[in-house]
Amino acid sequence: MSALEAQDPALDERTKLPVEPKEAFKSIREVLSARQVFGEPVGRDGVTMIPAATVIGAGGGGGGSRGSGKGDSERREPDTGTGMGLGVIAWPSGAFEIREDRVTWRPTLDVARILFAALGVVFALGMGTLATRRRP
Repeated sequence: MSALEAQDPALDERTKLPVEPKEAFKSIREVLSARQVFGEPVGRDGVTMIPAATVIGAGGGGGGSRGSGKGDSERREPDTGTGMGLGVIAWPSGAFEIREDRVTWRPTLDVARILFAALGVVFALGMGTLATRRRP
């Protein structure tokens, strides 16, 4: 235990990492693995379906800062920092249909995505129309 920790018993709790980086990266690998993309095969009446999804993920980590040690020695700031983040988005893409010796891709019809794309096009066209009408 350092002299600084002896002065402030809560310091150890404030500077302790809640998750070890090695464990965090292991979890990230599991989230972004092929197992998340392909579901368990489902078979019925000689047809096997393997569901698939689109999975996109990004992550990052940060560092910290070391206390300056300048000024009043009793008021020295502790070493602080570290942080990690992960964002994942996934949606169903379709399924592989295996029938006898043939494999066929069956895409899903994502109505919400189609509607949002159509609304985006309508919005862009409307803004373009308004912009051209306002010109002298």
